[in-house]
Amino acid sequence: MKILRVKKGEIIQLPNALKHNIIFVKKGLLRMYVVDDKGKEHVYMFAPEGWTLSDFSAIKENRTSNFFIDAIENSLIEIFSKGLGEELPKTTMELTDQTIDLMGRRIATLQDRIIMLLSYTAKERYQQFLLTYPDIVNRVPQKMIATYLGVTPQALSKIRGLK
Repeated sequence: MKILRVKKGEIIQLPNALKHNIIFVKKGLLRMYVVDDKGKEHVYMFAPEGWTLSDFSAIKENRTSNFFIDAIENSLIEIFSKGLGEELPKTTMELTDQTIDLMGRRIATLQDRIIMLLSYTAKERYQQFLLTYPDIVNRVPQKMIATYLGVTPQALSKIRGLK
């Protein structure tokens, strides 16, 4: 495990990385996203203080990741690294209640996100975003929130104006 200070805008992980990181955010705010063939960004998730993020399916399937991870704010993070073919290092956090809680929260958030994307209106998706990330709405640029919700920044402005 390493503790790193990263600056706003700094890329922490590139797609196709051979080294996988499990990142715990001690302070600050990160995002995990993909860029499609047309160069458009799609935010997969945000990670404020106390959250973890990683491409767990890439770790599980022993393949390269599809995701960028970068810092939206200056951040302090803990990084647990794994190269392809290596086992994750055994840590004191490995099976603790805190780790189980963090993973449970991540799974619940992703399940809610799938349901949101499948069946919610744009306004309902924004309301769900506010419930999921109540403390970051003013810390994230509107364009990033829009890509997370799957709407244009203009549509998000209209939704925000309807409160």
